[in-house]
Amino acid sequence: MTTAPAALAPALRRLYITRFGFALVWAALLLVTAAHIGPLTAALIVLYPLFDVAAAVVDLRSSGGAGLRVNIAVSALAAVGLAVALAAGVPAVLRVWGAWAVASGVVQLVVAVRRRRLGGQWAMIASGAISVLAGASFVLMAANPEASLAGVGGYALLGGVFFLVSALRLGRPAARAVTGRPSGAH
Repeated sequence: MTTAPAALAPALRRLYITRFGFALVWAALLLVTAAHIGPLTAALIVLYPLFDVAAAVVDLRSSGGAGLRVNIAVSALAAVGLAVALAAGVPAVLRVWGAWAVASGVVQLVVAVRRRRLGGQWAMIASGAISVLAGASFVLMAANPEASLAGVGGYALLGGVFFLVSALRLGRPAARAVTGRPSGAH
């Protein structure tokens, strides 16, 4: 990490709040359209990993870190893979989404463990671990030809909640960075 923890906390907090808002809106739109793959659903499916690429680029500029470069590559490949999988149907999308969730979950877990001194990272550690498990479950769900994309919306929403929790937990370090006072000082 190239940025001091006190300076990184406010930047991460803003990024995590943005990620929560995006996940909330994205999940709501996907849940409304998840019954079949139409143009809006297809656009949403490809947009999510592209947003993840953009968020990782912002994070990388704030903090540096090889894990974020890996995340950018994995998410960019996922966007391409999902664009191709959309033509093959929901099971193919679930397989690609699942593989991406596993890979990005491992990266998120590693980055969060490295950042644990910042505070607020336990939610990111849990989110990374859950992402790995959820990814495996998406791959298993793909065996059902009647599988739905609704679970993907729930997955994104839960991930967004973890980002919100982490942002709220980072509030104290962010406040200290701005005021220069320890938390609780008046």
